[in-house]
Amino acid sequence: MDIKTVILFIGLIFAMFGVIMVYDARILTKRLFSFGDQNEATWGLKILGFIVAIIGGIMIYFQV
Repeated sequence: MDIKTVILFIGLIFAMFGVIMVYDARILTKRLFSFGDQNEATWGLKILGFIVAIIGGIMIYFQV
């Protein structure tokens, strides 16, 4: 297995993890954090998930 394949798999995992973070942000916030303002935590988790998904997509795109 060469380095391009490894980076491709890591990019796929990042993209998948980012999409899951965006989609399930409200559920993850309720499960992981217990502070009062869940709307800001959900917003922050969605932004973080978007950034992680973009990084994964860039890793996948530049492996071609």
